[in-house]
Amino acid sequence: MERRSVSHENVQIDILTLFPAMGEGLLNESMLRIAREKGLASIRLRNLRDWAPGKHRVTDEPPYGGGAGMVLKVEPVALALEELRQPASRVILLSAQGRRFDQAAARRLAGEKHLIMISGHYEGIDQRVADHLVDEEISLGDYILTNGTLPALVVADAVVRLLPGVLGDEQSAADESFSHGLLEYPHYTRPAEFRGWKVPDILLSGNHAAIEAWRREQARDRTRDRRPDLGSGSGAASPAPRPPTG
Repeated sequence: MERRSVSHENVQIDILTLFPAMGEGLLNESMLRIAREKGLASIRLRNLRDWAPGKHRVTDEPPYGGGAGMVLKVEPVALALEELRQPASRVILLSAQGRRFDQAAARRLAGEKHLIMISGHYEGIDQRVADHLVDEEISLGDYILTNGTLPALVVADAVVRLLPGVLGDEQSAADESFSHGLLEYPHYTRPAEFRGWKVPDILLSGNHAAIEAWRREQARDRTRDRRPDLGSGSGAASPAPRPPTG
């Protein structure tokens, strides 16, 4: 019975990248390692060059119309998806043009059975990938990274830690920042005083109802002061699903 439960929660994640070595170390640490060891997630870094046609495995070409940099070709992406895609797969392109990733998107993707994430590189990726081959585009924020491998691993980590059985205490995920549209309340541990810096008396009182009320108030105050956009609902939106058009 236990084995069947684990299988039910298992999620497969394939990350298509030109630089799989960038992520190997991360897969062997912390929650990603735990999820893999428990059989709750299968995470594989796939080298896009394996699907590049021709003797030299070319994955990029200069852009039509001129311009700086190189563009990732559509062919290796299409061939990889033809091999890896399953009926239950959801294909995601990590892109600066995508909708910003948030906790709501992480929760939604944690319910998928198979995620395929495409990591861009060079000047960009052939637009036909976004137009015809993917279900959605995701961005981590308004900044540029060298390639999409690290963003894909960030998404994988945010998703995997929400799977039942990955965290030691599942309540931890429920109480974290953004889980209820609020930042998380502050945490303290021993010693009760260090260099004159004291833990709030309420946390030492043993009054659990009062502690819970204090934590709710702290979460609301933090959110109002640091991230008022969360309270107004104008923050990052969870990516809206869209079907491939190809």
